[in-house]
Amino acid sequence: MTTGAFAQDGEISNAEIIYAINNFALFICAVLVLFMQAGFALVELGFNSSKNVVNIMFKNLLDLAAGVIVFWLVGFGLMYGASEILPGFLAWGGVGVAEAGSDLEGLNPQVDFLFQVAFAATAATIVSGAVAGRIKVSAYLIYTVFITALIYPISGFWQWGGGWLNQMGFHDFAGSLVVHAVGGFAGLAGAIVLGPRIGRFAKDGPKHLFAPHNYAFAGLGVFILWIGWYGFNPGSQLAFVGQADTNAVMLIAVNTTLAAGAGSVAALFFSWFLIKRPDLGSALNGALAGLVAITANCDSVTNSSAIIIGLIGGVIMVLATMLLERLKIDDPVGAWPVHGATGIWGGLAAAIFGGHNLVTQIIGSIAIPAWAFITCFILFSVLKALNQLRVSPEEEEIGLDLTEHGTGAYSLTGLGVLSSD
Repeated sequence: MTTGAFAQDGEISNAEIIYAINNFALFICAVLVLFMQAGFALVELGFNSSKNVVNIMFKNLLDLAAGVIVFWLVGFGLMYGASEILPGFLAWGGVGVAEAGSDLEGLNPQVDFLFQVAFAATAATIVSGAVAGRIKVSAYLIYTVFITALIYPISGFWQWGGGWLNQMGFHDFAGSLVVHAVGGFAGLAGAIVLGPRIGRFAKDGPKHLFAPHNYAFAGLGVFILWIGWYGFNPGSQLAFVGQADTNAVMLIAVNTTLAAGAGSVAALFFSWFLIKRPDLGSALNGALAGLVAITANCDSVTNSSAIIIGLIGGVIMVLATMLLERLKIDDPVGAWPVHGATGIWGGLAAAIFGGHNLVTQIIGSIAIPAWAFITCFILFSVLKALNQLRVSPEEEEIGLDLTEHGTGAYSLTGLGVLSSD
């Protein structure tokens, strides 16, 4: 053991202890956020057909595996660059990240990167659910590179890197807009350009073809995401030692919990009133909607306000889902209702309940989603024009597991015998 040798070297200072606790706590939070990738994967594959499970798992792995490399190479330097190219809008800090801290103040740059790249992967993987069942793997890879290298980091710089929104006083504590609305509106752009799955809105189409194939996976995914959110929101305090920071972290954690519960309850009973039956899918997405809604303002509101924010978030999610149905926009998992529409509500709630400037919150809550939607709409449109976006109707009917990957998730589909869902 090293205890004796350690003691002989001298006592550890209070500054070193604080530095160690803060950085180790943030490391644990980063791991929780990274674990959310598993939650996203399970939610998406549970809400989709069994013939696309391998494809969905592949895309979610791709977001993380390729995303961490791309964000290290380009994204982190754009998001936290010190050399401004377009003041307030674009900066550059070089490739990679420093490998050791220079002093005991603040965070080790390595754990800072780990926490930030987990957020980047989250923004990227939200889109996977909105485009499920019909996008080519090659097109999805191109999208993943673009959002982690450019789209997410640039708007992230506007808020968290000291850019123009930050200078205005815009408040998005943990990313209702910067992370979730970016992913939600990027997904909306993809869903619009791709078009719906074959037969999705046909009047005489059998509904079971598009029903979730495994609610157990979807439910487990939501539980994992809820747990991971305790890294997402409390971790964004970035400091844990001292009464003020400890109090803030605990308030954030409880607000996160209350909003999630309120969102689920509101979505459950509102959808129950509308469709005359308790719907598990609505309750699951309602919990996520509450979590998204509280993410921007969890540090600034009271417990009672968190409940109201979550309740409204759950209702907004149900209404946004109905809007997509009416517009015949196919979003298989509800990525835009959960992350996009509710993300905007989170930004506005920071003003209504958290005391931040309403005009500034409105500006930021429009600018960030607009940036993600416009850039991704252009990207997906270019890929469509080049005939590189969507699989053929025959491939879509068979399922992407077999046509894109040559195997199925379950034994019957692996043998080429397709199930009815």
